[in-house]
Order: sequence, then structure tokens, then C-alpha cells
Amino acid sequence: MSDQSAKPAAKPKRKRINVRRPDVMEKVQAEVRRHYESSIVEKIRSNDGVFTVGNTTVRLAQQFGFCYGVERAIDLAYAARKVFADNKIFLIGEIIHNPEVNRQLTDMNIVSLPWKEMNEQYDALTEDDVVIVPAFGAPTDFIDKIEEKGAAIVDTTCGDVMKVWRRVRTYAKEGFTSIIHGKAGHEETRATASRALGDDGTGHYIVVLTLADTQFLCDYIRGKVSSEALMERFGHAVSPGFDPEKHLKQVGVANQTTMLKSETEEIQRMVYRAVEDRDGDTKNFQFFDTICGATQERQDALFEMLKHHMDVLLVVGGYNSSNTTHLVEIGQEELPTFFIRNSDCIQSLEQIVHFDLEHKAEITSDYTNLLDLEKPVTIGVTAGASCPNNLIEATVIRAFELRGISKEELQAQ
Repeated sequence: MSDQSAKPAAKPKRKRINVRRPDVMEKVQAEVRRHYESSIVEKIRSNDGVFTVGNTTVRLAQQFGFCYGVERAIDLAYAARKVFADNKIFLIGEIIHNPEVNRQLTDMNIVSLPWKEMNEQYDALTEDDVVIVPAFGAPTDFIDKIEEKGAAIVDTTCGDVMKVWRRVRTYAKEGFTSIIHGKAGHEETRATASRALGDDGTGHYIVVLTLADTQFLCDYIRGKVSSEALMERFGHAVSPGFDPEKHLKQVGVANQTTMLKSETEEIQRMVYRAVEDRDGDTKNFQFFDTICGATQERQDALFEMLKHHMDVLLVVGGYNSSNTTHLVEIGQEELPTFFIRNSDCIQSLEQIVHFDLEHKAEITSDYTNLLDLEKPVTIGVTAGASCPNNLIEATVIRAFELRGISKEELQAQ
């Protein structure tokens, strides 16, 4: 057998299809506007985010709702359905963390594939099929499998996420282990962790979620915690073959892009100080600011909004949305804050159905501050980067209607 014939088969090239054709995008953008845009939200936005009718005021954050990355992902998914009108189209998990948007894709006959692990559905893919990669990205072994089956890929991965991937790949190439601030089971963090293994698969990572996790890790770096104790705590959130004694000598911090900015910055400082205490310098530490711009803008806008009086804050979005969850955490430190899926959660002036972060469950709470119609009320509304304007509009309308002000009156203002 010749050396030529002994070479491994070349990896199949990914099929690249341009779905952003001008003729397609004109139709897509019209459809997206019909599904998700809101004239009332735009009216409030143009009025510096404040809208008052009678003694009821709604205040919107200056930055809320869809970011560019989410808009792009939705546009690409809609475009894929138009370009591949007769093909089976699949989506790894959810395009974004919003039930309304994912329902629209289901109605377009885009079938969701499992995202936690691959199953026989991936084995059954063919060259005639199309697979959409969501805005969070997907682990490298998922992409490899799809390419192996020859299916076309429409990749909607957010550019900010890909910046993190480039950073953790660099860490791996330079022999640094990635300390990833994020939720170990989140789609984005799983995708980032797979890139932290590096192009040759020899890199390593450890995922920390909280400041308490980080303090435990820093205690190990300072020699106060054993390797066994560290692995007992983080064994579910480390790379294969992770050895603390070998793989925490050189570390670089990265993060899931939708984490709370202040917390990520504190984690960077904590690890920096721990490495400095151990080594006497910080040559074995790196970091890179990988919080996405939209996440930061929405957090900053809420902090600014909280400088004004509000009786209650409604945060609208999917319960599994990380960036939305952090807005709730910020709000509830200052005033009564309710994390709602949509306007249906505002059942009455007395009761609001909402997601409780502590108990990780949807509950119903009594709330009386909206009850007295004679009393002036200011209702704050914000939303994460995955929430469309039509859901924000419905929330605003519902709040005003319960205060005796109709949608028609709002539109007439």
C-alpha cells in the first residue's frame, strides 16, 4: 500500500449556503417585523422611555429587548426556511431563550434536535437536510457529526460568543487552562468549553458559577484546599483528564457572555490575586473582557433606570434566559421585581405569576401596590436581549388596561 493511499480521508468540507440574499432578506425582514415589532414600544422609546396616561406611568429602560446577535439569528433562521423551502430543517435546541420566538420556528416546521447530547436523530441526518446552529453556538463534536453526515449548516452563532471561542483557543495553544465563568450546563458554556480544549484537544477548562465557587478555587491555588476537595466540588464542570496540580499552574479567565458584568470582573480580580499570592507575580494569569456589549448595555440601562422612582419592576423574557435572569437579580435588590414570561402573567392588580429565582419555579405572588386606582403608580419594564418588542408591548398594554386605560387610548396618545 502506498503512502498516498494510507493517508486518512479528508474531513468533508462544510456546505456553505448564502441565505442572506437580497430577495430573501426583504421578505424575511417584513415577516419578522410583522411577528415581533411594536408601534407602542417605539412610541414610548421616542418619548425618552416614559409614558403617562392619567395617574399611571410606564417607564422603559433605555436599552432592552432584541440585540443585534439575536436579530441576526432570527433573520438567518427565517431565511433558511425560505431558501430551503422543500428541505427538512433542524435546529440544535432553541435558536434563543424565548418561547414565543421558538414557537414561531416550530410553526415554520423547523424541528428541534436535542442539545445536551446527540441521539439517533443526528445519525439519521442526510445530505438533503439543513441544520441551524443557534445563537449560543454548539459543541465541536455536534458540528463534526453534522458535517460527517453531509447536512448543510446555517450557523447563527453570535459574534460575541465566537470572540470568546478565539480567546479560549489561544489559552489552550499557550498552555493556559480556561477558567470559565458561566453555568456549566448552559448551551453557550458547553460550546465554549469544547473550544477550550484547543484545536488538538489537549487544552483544559474549569467552570465556576458563583463568587463562592471562585473563592474555593482561589483557596486551592493558594494551597489551602486539596486536589481531592476541589475535584469533589467541580468534578462535573472540568475538562476530561483534568488534574488540578498540572492544569491550574497557568490560567486564563473567560466567561459566558451573558453573565453579570460586576461578578465576572470580581472573579477576574480574585483569581489574579490568588495567582499573585502563589507565584509572586501574575505571569501565569490572563483575562479578556468577554461580556457581550448588549448584555452590558442592558445591565447599565437598568442601573440608570433604578435612579428613578418606580413602584414595581417587570422583567419580561424566557425563564431560561441568562441575561434576563441577571436583570432580575439587579432589580430585586432595589424594589419589588417580577420575572414574567409574557403579559398573561399579570393576572390582576392583586396577583402576578412570575419565576422565583431562589426556588427556581414559577409562583403566584400577591401584590397590592397597583390595586388603588386613585393612587399614582409608576411601573418599570425591561427585557433581556432575547425578548421581542411585541411581548413588551403586550405587557405595557396589560398594565395600563388593569389601571382602566384601554389600548385604543394608548394608541391615541
